Amino acid sequence: MNRSRAPDLQEKGLNYIQLLVFGRIKVILLQNRESTMDRSGKFAGENPFEIAKDWMDQAKELELNDANAIALATVDDTGLPNVRMVLLKEIEDNAFVFYTNYESKKGRELIASGQVAFVIHWKSLRRQIRVRGSVEKAEGKQADSYFDSRSPQSRVGAIASRQSQVIKDRSVLENWYEQALKDNGANPSRPSFWGGFRINPVEIEFWADGEARLHDRFRWTRDQNGREWSIDRLSP
Repeated sequence: MNRSRAPDLQEKGLNYIQLLVFGRIKVILLQNRESTMDRSGKFAGENPFEIAKDWMDQAKELELNDANAIALATVDDTGLPNVRMVLLKEIEDNAFVFYTNYESKKGRELIASGQVAFVIHWKSLRRQIRVRGSVEKAEGKQADSYFDSRSPQSRVGAIASRQSQVIKDRSVLENWYEQALKDNGANPSRPSFWGGFRINPVEIEFWADGEARLHDRFRWTRDQNGREWSIDRLSP
């Protein structure tokens, strides 16, 4: 082979590979363009809560631990955000519910602002859901029922833990537990400072991983009065 032609052949080879790569990306772009609002498959349906329930059920089959773990965001009285992991316990027909100590930092911030956001991400499914909206307490029989479903030790622990308070060492917490056990017995009822929060969304976004980082994003939005949802496809 003529050595002078080697660079030409290498260049042609690189050009061919580039054509293949860009050709594949073009096909993906055309498919996305042709199906701008095609929400078949994992995005099918008009009710975002039904889609969320379906995704959660799939995640429970695949996630190693706590498929219902969400990153919950609140803001303090200066507007500085706080975020932490909590467990989403219920997806209702029109809301999301989790439980906590009302006197905790997140509880106080939620009560003060009335606003909340969370994201749940499943590595196994390569999907996530983002939610923003208002929040209200979920108390009464609903909260009682969930509290009673927890183990006796967990219920005593919920009463004992003065959540978010500074303590000197673990012995303080253990002493509180022993005192709570003594005062309330081994099968306690739900205390007034512990209960649920119901998140009423004004925005729910579903995200799924896509080839060439061309992810699929669909956003459901509505106003605070809970009227009909508006659905948009978002650029990744």
